[in-house]
Amino acid sequence: MSDPEFSLHVDGGIVVVRWLPGVEITGPLATEAMDTVDELNGDHKRPLLVDLTGTATVTREARGAFSRECQVSRMALVGRSAVDRVLANFALKVNSIAIPSRFFTSLPAALAWLREHEQADH
Repeated sequence: MSDPEFSLHVDGGIVVVRWLPGVEITGPLATEAMDTVDELNGDHKRPLLVDLTGTATVTREARGAFSRECQVSRMALVGRSAVDRVLANFALKVNSIAIPSRFFTSLPAALAWLREHEQADH
């Protein structure tokens, strides 16, 4: 991956994107992350966990990139601070994300929600 601002891997059928603390998520960075998710998933939609703990900010362009149609069945955003919650809730409410999406302060709770609903969808 060309950008050290985020990492991406698959954990038990769930795609995990982790943003580095302090990063400003810009439109180009968000687009690169979502394009990578789409490439990884191919023609199969999988759940996505986005760990934005400690992220400095998410630009308007980035929120737009995250809300576009993609190869994701549902999305859980994880953060720990009040700022993380505000960034995630703003992204979820302002942008019309067409898939089920929720914010969590607990990584295990986010993973459980993704797995529970993924099993129910099949």
